[in-house]
Amino acid sequence: MNALMPNATLALAQTKGTAVRPLSGLGVPRYRRKRHISARDMSALLDYHNHIRASVHPPAANMEYMVWDERLARSAEAWASQCIWAHGPSQLMRYVGQNLSVHSGRYRSVVDLVRSWSEEKRHYLFPAPKDCTPHCPWRCRGPVCSHYTQMVWASSNRLGCAIHTCGSIRVWGSTWRQAVYLVCNYAIKLPQDRGPK
Repeated sequence: MNALMPNATLALAQTKGTAVRPLSGLGVPRYRRKRHISARDMSALLDYHNHIRASVHPPAANMEYMVWDERLARSAEAWASQCIWAHGPSQLMRYVGQNLSVHSGRYRSVVDLVRSWSEEKRHYLFPAPKDCTPHCPWRCRGPVCSHYTQMVWASSNRLGCAIHTCGSIRVWGSTWRQAVYLVCNYAIKLPQDRGPK
C-alpha cells in the first residue's frame, strides 16, 4: 500500500483538470480566498476525530489514536484541486477511505465542515455482539452512515485532509460557485460491509 499512494498522487498531478482557478489575495472576501490546511486546522481535525472516536459507545476494544499523515494529505490536495464532487481517484480508493464536504457561502471552520459526518451517528445502530460472527453487519437506519463509520473505524489510525476553494464545482446536478471543498483521506480504509468494531 505505501508504494501505491505516492504513485496515485503523481498520477493525479499529471492529469489535466477542468477546475477554475480559485481567487486569492487581498481585497477578496475571506470566504473566497484559496484556503489551505493550516497547522491549527490540522490540529482541530485530529482533535475532533479523536474526540468522536473516544465517544463511541459501546467503547471499541481496539480503537487506535488517529495521527496526521502527510502523504494522505498530499493525495487529498491533489484530488481536491480537481474540483470534482466524487470520491477519487479510483486507483487510490481501493486502499484509502475518503470523506468529502463542500460548502458555499459564509466562512466555516474545518470542524464545521466535518461535523455532519459525526452527526450521522444517530443513523448508525451498533450491532449486538451475537450478530458479529465473525463480522459485524452494516446497521444504518438512515440515508447514510458511512462518513461516521469511516471516522470511527477502529483500525483507521491515519488522517490526511486538504481544503480547496473551487471557482465552480458540480454538486448533485447544480453548479456551486466559490465553493470550499474538503477532502479527508483515511488509512486503514473501512471495509464497505462493516462498521465500528
